[in-house]
Amino acid sequence: MAKAPAVSPFAPATLAKLPPIDGVRFATAEAGIRYKGRTDVLVAVMDEGTVAAGVLTQSKTASAPVLACRKHLKKGTARILVVNSGNANAFTGKKGRDAVDLTVEHASEAVACKPHDVFVASTGVIGEPLDASKFSGLLAGMAKDAKPDAFEAAARAIMTTDTYPKLATRKALIGDVEVTINGFCKGAGMIAPDMATMLCFIFTDAAIDTDVLQELVATHADTTFNCMTIDGDTSTSDTCLAFATGAAAKRGQKPAGKAKSKKLTGFSLALRDLMCDLAIQVAKDGEGLSKFVTFEVEGAKSWAAARTIARSCANSPILKTAIAGEDPNWGRVVMAVGKSGEAADRDKLAIWFGPHCVARDGERAAEYDEKTVAAYMKNRDIVIRVNAGVGKASATVWSCDLTHEYISINADYRS
Repeated sequence: MAKAPAVSPFAPATLAKLPPIDGVRFATAEAGIRYKGRTDVLVAVMDEGTVAAGVLTQSKTASAPVLACRKHLKKGTARILVVNSGNANAFTGKKGRDAVDLTVEHASEAVACKPHDVFVASTGVIGEPLDASKFSGLLAGMAKDAKPDAFEAAARAIMTTDTYPKLATRKALIGDVEVTINGFCKGAGMIAPDMATMLCFIFTDAAIDTDVLQELVATHADTTFNCMTIDGDTSTSDTCLAFATGAAAKRGQKPAGKAKSKKLTGFSLALRDLMCDLAIQVAKDGEGLSKFVTFEVEGAKSWAAARTIARSCANSPILKTAIAGEDPNWGRVVMAVGKSGEAADRDKLAIWFGPHCVARDGERAAEYDEKTVAAYMKNRDIVIRVNAGVGKASATVWSCDLTHEYISINADYRS
């Protein structure tokens, strides 16, 4: 077994404290799927009436749990979520489908619900058959013992190479009733979401229709999780699920209306803020990172074009290694912009490392000073800004550097 990675330098001194959500309870267990001496199975039990929404990986080699979630989301209701770590149950053929079926069978019996009210997710090694019998028999007891104040324990149970659990909470008003949104996620490597994130689970007591929740989650995933990358590799298992118990209706919350209604403005902003918080936490726990890097692109033809250029920079190994080496090699930014495939005017291109302009009008800036910019590169937080010189649109992508430790973690991942 590979050694545990060093704790990220960006790990929070104290974790966010998530309040209970009315209608949601959690339990974790140690099933010995891959890891020893730690929990690796999570169950979330939700009250009747809970609605579900989500976005899933667009990978053409999506895992069996992803396919099950895609099917169950069509019904839009939920009673129980089962997540395991240590094994992705991806590229496992019929055995993978059988493992999902066994999990769904036991989970639906545990809370007396329909199979389509069960959601499953798995994370870990790809290609290894998952023995769901290691935990399927535990589900009934876990559902019975589940507690509402166990968000941190839930987040820890789904970690793989993560060095800390990612948690976030927000409050919002729908009408004059306050609702709570809690979320947690995992991810540190194989991160370049193409829908949402690695594994992310969001819970709220808001009374909201599943179609409205779906629209909000999908919209905000595009500007949060899909604007974050660690290594440019999209997982087979990316899953972001949101569950709304509707318990706030008991406190007088009126129907929420459409996704773009004024009544939902505060909720929508809070949801996006929470998702953005979690996406940045993932980037700050990138495998082996030493620096958190923000790429800001402006002057592009469209937001999508700006994001593509920013992603091209954020996913460039040669640029990310230069950042790890604290080398202000802005020529690698020029390269990454050029290879993005999006419009950029070479002779108007401008680049900044932090507050320092290093290139302007298609050549090195007259005020560029190597020592000054090299000193800036010693910071843990690095901002690289690009003006593509062809429009007015902008986008931001969050990432990290690429270090020797990243190679070590992934070279030893199955050792």
